[in-house]
Amino acid sequence: MWIVAVGWTYVVILMAATETSVIAGIMTFFGYCVLPLSILFYIAGAGKRRQRRAHASTYGNASSRAAPDGADASLPLASQGFFIHSSDSADCGSADSGGGSDCGGGDGGGGGGGGGGD
Repeated sequence: MWIVAVGWTYVVILMAATETSVIAGIMTFFGYCVLPLSILFYIAGAGKRRQRRAHASTYGNASSRAAPDGADASLPLASQGFFIHSSDSADCGSADSGGGSDCGGGDGGGGGGGGGGD
């Protein structure tokens, strides 16, 4: 559709250039090019606008549950394995766990694991 619009614009520019006055050329350009092509593109874009509006309403319904700070309120703050250790994780307090398991804190804040001492 773009190639047709570009071709039509070229034809109308040539038509406007052959008009007897500048005002007539401008009116020819707007009457034969700008107005019809704007209507054509508006009609052709109706499906995309409808699709975008449906997507925005779906996204708007999902984001209405979000907390004001941007966090997703539908997710729990402490999920399994993030703050709360899941039941199948290694037992960091047992004597046989050794230093090989990953029982320390995530950001350098926590002890854990055997090992240590002098």
